[in-house]
Amino acid sequence: MSRSERSPLLLAGLLAAAGVAHFAAPRSFDAVVPRALPGSPRAWTYGSGFVELALAAGMAAPRTRAVAAKAAAAFFVGVFPANVQMAVDWRHRPAPLRTAALARLPLQVPLVLWARGVARNEKGQS
Repeated sequence: MSRSERSPLLLAGLLAAAGVAHFAAPRSFDAVVPRALPGSPRAWTYGSGFVELALAAGMAAPRTRAVAAKAAAAFFVGVFPANVQMAVDWRHRPAPLRTAALARLPLQVPLVLWARGVARNEKGQS
């Protein structure tokens, strides 16, 4: 299997692992849900976990991969405010935790680009 064939499956695996984590350890995700969102943080945690699992399934299936990859790129942009909230909330925590929270911010960029690249590759192959 070539690198370009593995890429969508690796991204699907990352999304699936994140989705499962939202259900397995929801409290840590609840804490970073922006307070401005309506409803309970747990509902947003479970909702985003479900979306990640659905995106992973779509990414794993060749017929839906391009659409799922575009949706994943949009999702990665959409959850960025939670990463900002985490960085703000953790600004007074010990240095390693502050660093981890700040490091998450630029990580969204390669995730968006990865998902867009998968979508572009799939569009060219269909």
